[in-house]
Amino acid sequence: MVVAVVLITLILRSPSRAEQISLDALVSPSTMILKDGRPLTFAVHGFIEFKSIAELFPSIEAQTRRWQLDDPQRQGLARELLRRGIESRVVSMSDERPLEALITHTSDELRQAIARVKEPLPPGYAEAFLAVQEKWKHSLNCWSASPFIAARVLSNWYPIEEGIQLYGASYDSTEHFWQAVKYHPDTTVADLSELIGVLQHSDWNSWLARLDGDPKIYLPNAYAVEFLRHNLAPERLRWFREELNHHGLNPGDRVRTIQQRSNTSFRFSAFEEKVLWGDLADLFHLVYVFSLPDDPIRKALAERHFDAIYLGKRRMGFISQDFRSLMLEIWKVKYLQMPRFREVISSIPLDIKLEHFLNDGDSPDIPIPVYVGYLNQIRQLAGSKKISE
Repeated sequence: MVVAVVLITLILRSPSRAEQISLDALVSPSTMILKDGRPLTFAVHGFIEFKSIAELFPSIEAQTRRWQLDDPQRQGLARELLRRGIESRVVSMSDERPLEALITHTSDELRQAIARVKEPLPPGYAEAFLAVQEKWKHSLNCWSASPFIAARVLSNWYPIEEGIQLYGASYDSTEHFWQAVKYHPDTTVADLSELIGVLQHSDWNSWLARLDGDPKIYLPNAYAVEFLRHNLAPERLRWFREELNHHGLNPGDRVRTIQQRSNTSFRFSAFEEKVLWGDLADLFHLVYVFSLPDDPIRKALAERHFDAIYLGKRRMGFISQDFRSLMLEIWKVKYLQMPRFREVISSIPLDIKLEHFLNDGDSPDIPIPVYVGYLNQIRQLAGSKKISE
């Protein structure tokens, strides 16, 4: 375990001593961490942002009083939101100092720092910090901007210079495939423009209120609902429409095809794949999933094939085990059939757990726990294959 802690510590970029964050400051709820003169925000469910942990507390209270929950349910929800918020505060996408402060101290030092806090603390505060510390002392966050090369390689965004062959086509990265496959082969740019117009002329307030008001819908799908709220906003729909007018796109272009590698590589960056093609596809699929059966919007979406994922003869629900398992299938190509990637993933010690945590975001098509489970599974398969050779 000591090896794991040392490795994780060494991969962090070391800011100068003057820029470091003390453990006492990190655990004080009122602390507002500044970077480049601006507050470093964090989020719960990817979109509900805060500048300090103290701002998180009233939000948790409001959430637990939002529905008629019994005491155990309310307490469980409060603990979950507190843990999510603290982890998001510590594991920042844009500043490593909070994580450095946490994992370079012992659990006893963390307990002592929390004991010195003079501000009111909710039940479970120390336990949440300790759980986050224990997790990240033995974990590697695999994402595109990680300071650790292997972690960047394990991101779907990692560019594959030679391309990757998946289901009869070549892609610039596994991210390009994952977002492209959400579009039916016949869906065109014109279809997307028409659907955006339909969304722009709809009233989403009552539609979202129905999701917000039912804890059986909202609680297990909190990220999806917040994603919908964010992307159904008028300014966001305008942005999608404007983006479709860029990139040299023609109305008749087939959306899946233009995301595949052709004569030129990297027509779209992995970032564009996620925030344009991925978010737009997710928006259409999720509106279909969460709309009532008799809602006319479902017919408009189904006519343009956003009622499922279509791959060859397979028809998979957007939120389904069949579609989620497709991630493991494409990773078998990247990490088992491509020697350079197999060597990278199998070189990471097994006592370091591979993780993926970005602003407490999630992914309705493949929830983060499933994604992380597949990532650790493919690491084991790659290691076994390397040994057998």
